Amino acid sequence: MPQVRTLPPPEYVPLAEVTRSGIRESVHYGAVVALSATGGIAHARGPVHQPMFPRSAAKPFQALAVLRADAPLEGADLALAAGSHSGEDVHADGARSILERAGLTPDALRCPEDAPMGRAAREAFLRAGRAPHRLLMNCSGKHAGMLAACRARGWDTGTYTSPGHPLQVLVRETTEEMAGEQVAHTAVDGCGAPQFALSLAGLARGLWRMRSSPEGTPQRRVVDAMSAHPGYVAGTDRIDTELMTRLPGMVAKIGAEGVQVLVAPTGETAAVKISDGDAEGRARTLVALDALRTVGADVSPVQDRLRADVHGGGAPVGTVRPL
Repeated sequence: MPQVRTLPPPEYVPLAEVTRSGIRESVHYGAVVALSATGGIAHARGPVHQPMFPRSAAKPFQALAVLRADAPLEGADLALAAGSHSGEDVHADGARSILERAGLTPDALRCPEDAPMGRAAREAFLRAGRAPHRLLMNCSGKHAGMLAACRARGWDTGTYTSPGHPLQVLVRETTEEMAGEQVAHTAVDGCGAPQFALSLAGLARGLWRMRSSPEGTPQRRVVDAMSAHPGYVAGTDRIDTELMTRLPGMVAKIGAEGVQVLVAPTGETAAVKISDGDAEGRARTLVALDALRTVGADVSPVQDRLRADVHGGGAPVGTVRPL
């Protein structure tokens, strides 16, 4: 185990409350930042300038680096490379297809074996008695894209997850360029690829820059692919897919440990980090949507997602709402 850096706890602020039968039961703390359509910080609460791990919310930056390395990805394949898929058959088949076109097999993947993330896909997986597989891991599309980039550039495919590999150096440079700040720390993500620490403001700024780039540029191609193919970014009954389906033109990407970034069709951008990790996924989306609404974005098509029910005895008895 690496030595743990001792840092003071971030000064997170209350962002959402949970009420049950008329009394507050718990509070989610965290940080949230929202940019106006022109890219300036228009709303901020909590430590939005301190380093944090975007986790999978950084995948659009990684997909951009893959494009810059000449990986031949577009459309649904590009959305899959920028996504955290559910492990449905269409996702595994997509990752396999990317590899096959690069002359590779799934054995080249360095992400761990896993079962599907999506509930329906996982239930079908268990009923069928299938074994975990790298293609089913939610990051297999990203890893397949990285391998395709390595083949396009003639880079080694056996060490592509090493921070010193040319591809990961390009990912870091791309991340810093989009975020407008230097990476604060490098870690190992759950899939084995490098994870670069940024501020929450940097995460939002990076996605805003990609969405605000001219059509046809690599930056814009990534986010346009995501919003055009939301089922490949996440999957059935997943929040990112739902938001982008119900609000066309939106870009949505969650990350582990309570992270989510949203870009409205009109350019307003919000990024949130829930400090407790938001394991049930009940706080981050409503906080992010509330931040978008605060800076003037129209979120009315998904306004029901600004609240979540708390149940007791099978019926709603309270709510989760932004503060």
